[in-house]
Amino acid sequence: MRFFRPSTLEDLPVSIAGIKLGDRVLMLGCGDPSLIARLAVKTGLTGRAAALDEQEARTARTAEVATREGALVETITAPWTALPLDEGAFDVTIVRDVLASLPGGLTSGLLGEVRRVLRPGGRCLVIESVPRGGLAGLLSRRPADPAYAATRALDAAGFRAVRTVAERDRLLFVEGVKANE
Repeated sequence: MRFFRPSTLEDLPVSIAGIKLGDRVLMLGCGDPSLIARLAVKTGLTGRAAALDEQEARTARTAEVATREGALVETITAPWTALPLDEGAFDVTIVRDVLASLPGGLTSGLLGEVRRVLRPGGRCLVIESVPRGGLAGLLSRRPADPAYAATRALDAAGFRAVRTVAERDRLLFVEGVKANE
């Protein structure tokens, strides 16, 4: 059926991330290795793409997928609250399905580290999977509003211009900017 043809447009997370050639991108959370590879391809040879997770198996899988996709991705296994990266090393940080799974105390530690590794004026994009809506959402135990939680966490960490960019295809996109200091 022609209504169900796959789109030839770029997928939503890649286009919302707005990665350009030469950007330095850090992705926290390696649960979606193909997204990491697609973002790394956008940075090109002049940029830098790194992916970090606490679980070594996830970073190994990301390295494998990136190699298969022809993307250059530096993979790192480290705790969320102690990123082994230089201050101001990245233009964009993407936090994918991490914040909602962290206890409250670790969230502020993680976002503090994100601010540290971002350059002044750098962006942090939080991408969280959201529960189903409609009748399925009513019948399941729906957690607190993920948009509110992500926005509040970015605000508390000192990010500016925090806003919900989109919520579509069961994904939530919240963005904040590191203030020039």
